[in-house]
Amino acid sequence: MAATTLLKGSCTSISISVPRLFTFAHAHRPLNLHQINSAVNQNYYHIRIRRGKPTLSPPPRIAALWHSSSPFCTAASADDASATAATASSEIVRDAAVVDEAAPVSEVVDEQKKIKDAADVLDIRVGRVLKAWRHEEADSLYVEEVDVGEPEPRTICSGLVKYVPLDHLQDRNVIVLANLKPRNMRGVKSNGMLMAASDASHENVELLVPPEGSLPGQRVWFGSEEDHQNQPPPASPNQIQKKKIWELVQPHLKTDDSCIALLGEQVMRTSAGLVTSTSLKNANIS
Repeated sequence: MAATTLLKGSCTSISISVPRLFTFAHAHRPLNLHQINSAVNQNYYHIRIRRGKPTLSPPPRIAALWHSSSPFCTAASADDASATAATASSEIVRDAAVVDEAAPVSEVVDEQKKIKDAADVLDIRVGRVLKAWRHEEADSLYVEEVDVGEPEPRTICSGLVKYVPLDHLQDRNVIVLANLKPRNMRGVKSNGMLMAASDASHENVELLVPPEGSLPGQRVWFGSEEDHQNQPPPASPNQIQKKKIWELVQPHLKTDDSCIALLGEQVMRTSAGLVTSTSLKNANIS
């Protein structure tokens, strides 16, 4: 079904506010011609029917237009009024897709809570690489001995040969996912994973960087200090694998415009500060 005539008509010197149609508009500010022209130029993605009322969903770059307080149209010269009337008479929304019902807010909140709860039982820690060398049987792998605050260092294999020079691994602090099930990687049992940011093409990869002052073994969490206080114990490696917890969480890990590591909108942190990438912005984390 297409909605092609949601808003038509002529205009002289009136001001129209349509918050019921354009629910993202300012509640007390009318639409101006720039905003209407944006709609005419098909900058809006969908009309959604929610509780019997049509709403439009704009892309983020257009949402800023709705902070303007200019009137939809104003009294002007005859020529201007004629041009304004012609613009207002055109179809405002053309061939927009109609969706029966948007996802209820409660469902979105429940999904976000599910992901946050899953992330809270990951055992993500600060580690320090004590020693690193090339895997003898795999050209793409390094083998590292990593201090994660346990009596003995862990052996971890990482596919970083193409991205990180070997000398950049030695004696550096890293972020380690520590409760994955051990994996045999070409004859070496890997007991954890070094976490890194990568761009969309996976041509650039950077290890995540703990904040200055972090110590090996410190646990990482997402959110506020209150989230830290309420963080549950880590799940067992068997639980992580059986419930596919890492697979649920990983797609929601990223860096922002400031290279800060995030889970959704929750910052990734230790007691010393925020976890970051060196230079990769809006990158995936795995």
